[in-house]
Amino acid sequence: MARDVKIARDKVFSGWALLPKGKAADTVTEGCLVLEGGAFRGVYTSGVLDAFLEEGINLQTVIGVSAGAMNGMNYQAGQIGRAARINLRYRHDPRFVGTRPLLREGGVIGFDFVMNDLQLEEPFDWERFRDPRREFYAVISDVTSGLPRYVSKKEPVDILKAVQASATMPFVSKPVTLDEVPYLDGGCTDKVPIEWALQHKFEKIIVVRTRPAGYRKGEDSQLQKDMIQRFYRSTPEFAQTLADSNARYDRQIEEIERLDRRGRILQIAPSQPVTISRLEGDMEKLGALYYLGYHDARAMMPKIKEYLGIQRAD
Repeated sequence: MARDVKIARDKVFSGWALLPKGKAADTVTEGCLVLEGGAFRGVYTSGVLDAFLEEGINLQTVIGVSAGAMNGMNYQAGQIGRAARINLRYRHDPRFVGTRPLLREGGVIGFDFVMNDLQLEEPFDWERFRDPRREFYAVISDVTSGLPRYVSKKEPVDILKAVQASATMPFVSKPVTLDEVPYLDGGCTDKVPIEWALQHKFEKIIVVRTRPAGYRKGEDSQLQKDMIQRFYRSTPEFAQTLADSNARYDRQIEEIERLDRRGRILQIAPSQPVTISRLEGDMEKLGALYYLGYHDARAMMPKIKEYLGIQRAD
């Protein structure tokens, strides 16, 4: 189990034991939560969602991409602090990130470790997650067609496998197979699924980003373009989708910011620059990012509750 591996003190966030902990209220708040990915930038999202859960904001529908899907599972399970404790305590456990999961599972993140080995110390609340009142979707990318797929927890598929696929990075990972179809990171085809939420006609939509407002990706470098062609030449539709993903993301963000200004949706984005890498190993930087998300959400809480139509306590 997790306790069998000793991790050096400087490889664990110094404040991990003081992270929020507890169970969220068993309520359901109408609306849809859209969670951007970004690997360990998703620690920001963990902070935002813990603030939500502490305030009893349990949005009925969650759709997440990559790290957003992993955060979304913990949110729908109502487990305050679970995602943060795993990332900020076990980031340097060799079973969680790195060569060992790459060899055993085909990707750099150890999903078996998170969902099986950690069940003693950080048990996942499957009963609450499966509550039929709550909807959960993971975005995955079909390597054959180059199209996104939005997998519901209510479909007759392994939702954990879908979340694994959603967070399986291209270039460094083997695709995850579902229904005999290979899938990779949902961000390859739909980085921030705002169009999905709008098409499903949710009145209230909150988008949690992992990049500051105003951030744009711009055009891929020539190296990135060459890598796409070299790795995915045999799947031209997927290669083209991947090549277009930055431009598509920038259009999505333009639309999100426009709808946010209009008050149609609510955007939560880091209030400070995010300088961590996708597989960041500096635990104090990751801890600071968690608390940035937590405090950003706290600062916006009156606006969030007003948008959702939640009465503030006197």
